[in-house]
Amino acid sequence: MIVNLNHIGFVVQNLDNAVSFYRDVIGLTLIRSVERKGSSISQILGYEDTHIKAALMDLGNHCMLELIEYLSPRPDPRPSNERAVLGASHIAFNVVDIDSTYNLLLDGGAVGLNPPSEV
Repeated sequence: MIVNLNHIGFVVQNLDNAVSFYRDVIGLTLIRSVERKGSSISQILGYEDTHIKAALMDLGNHCMLELIEYLSPRPDPRPSNERAVLGASHIAFNVVDIDSTYNLLLDGGAVGLNPPSEV
């Protein structure tokens, strides 16, 4: 039986850049970074000769964001920025001021796909 959510994972192109963005722009705390290769990570991820770098970021409430850079195998580029595609993902945060937060994210390197709206 599921007890709670442990982590959410995103594959990223460059781990150092992603950590900088989520830490310095979003404000998450880096828990730890690891580099893994060999048979155990290959078995977990289902690829031969797997080599990854990963970082765990604290999302609060005992949940983490795992950022993974595949060194081997190299990942295929995402073919589209469209959101209505199978496998698309997102992460949502509650904020105090949506417009200033949106601008802060854009200034920090985020790509805006559509303007913010309050829910």
